[in-house]
Amino acid sequence: MKINVFEGFGHVLLEVTFALLPLIIFFLIFQFFFLKLEKQKIINIVKGFILSFFGLALFLQGVHVGFFPAGELIGETLGSLSYNWVLIPIGFVLGFVATFAEPAVRILNHEVEKVSGGYISQKVMLYTLSIGVAVSIAVSMLRILVGIPLWYFVIPGYLIVIIMMFFSSKTFTSIAFDSGGVATGPMTVTFILAIAVGVASAIEGRDPLIDGFGMIALVALSPILSVLILGVLYERKGGKGKDEAKSEA
Repeated sequence: MKINVFEGFGHVLLEVTFALLPLIIFFLIFQFFFLKLEKQKIINIVKGFILSFFGLALFLQGVHVGFFPAGELIGETLGSLSYNWVLIPIGFVLGFVATFAEPAVRILNHEVEKVSGGYISQKVMLYTLSIGVAVSIAVSMLRILVGIPLWYFVIPGYLIVIIMMFFSSKTFTSIAFDSGGVATGPMTVTFILAIAVGVASAIEGRDPLIDGFGMIALVALSPILSVLILGVLYERKGGKGKDEAKSEA
């Protein structure tokens, strides 16, 4: 199969240009009226914009040329196996690895650790989010295999989230809802979603439009749950620490 790597690359460049243009205009307005940064800092920022432009363009082109076709082929192959239950553990591993490598997740974890003064470490947040997404991908694969409607998971899941908000601190509640959006990043959406669509296409009686999609909704939900659970554990740990301090006093 012959693949033209740069087919449609001009359209991708145009899309990235329109995506970054408002940010550039916004920065120029602030620079002119408020920031007034020195020349060297402006040069570094311009270099950053250039790297971001080509990085986004090459990534999106790679998604169209490689990620989507590869994901769909893998999904169709796994879905056509007689022992397609293997999709559940494979989905768990893929979800964990994709989140572990997600750039946006790393940035969120870094900000959380910095703002919390190291109280919530990057490593704890990274493993919490990775395990949460891994479970959601495994459940999504189970949903496709068995044919369970999506709302059986989404409605109870958000009800549990609302209940857990009363047992977790405001800090972890805020982080949790941001984590849901951050976890649905380019690694998960571009590759694992393509696999899910491929699996739904290969399994008899499954509709790719109904069963193949909906996975991202579960991926957005699972980090909220996992971070809220982490918040409850931190609260219990803090409570024990206070009790020990009182007993020593």
